[in-house]
Amino acid sequence: MTDAIFNEQNLICKNILQLFSQLNNVYQNALSERQEIIIEFPPEDEEFSLLEEIELLTVNLRGYASQIQSTRQITNKAQAIAHLQSMRIFNVAQIARFYFNSNGKYEQMKNYLRILDYLRLLMLEYLQLQKI
Repeated sequence: MTDAIFNEQNLICKNILQLFSQLNNVYQNALSERQEIIIEFPPEDEEFSLLEEIELLTVNLRGYASQIQSTRQITNKAQAIAHLQSMRIFNVAQIARFYFNSNGKYEQMKNYLRILDYLRLLMLEYLQLQKI
């Protein structure tokens, strides 16, 4: 591994850890919005509510971030890369509707979703650099 790739990996890792910490703070700060969302966006014909969909994505991404935080790697790298590539946050219909159709409202939760997706992309890049 060249020094440039190693340095890039370290920088990405630092960014992942920073976003991972920031994610927790943003989530806590969005408590009142989450309570409104429960009422405003009940599950219609979907299996999960909007918040449950967000939680499913969060649990997966936090799991990967925790592994990177503790070991600087993720077990089953190829499987994790495929999973991260398939976890496009805005491909979840409920999340896309919420994000793009609630103009001027729920800005903290929208910020949370942006951070969550950016975290996903950084972890994907981090794992792909490890393969080199």
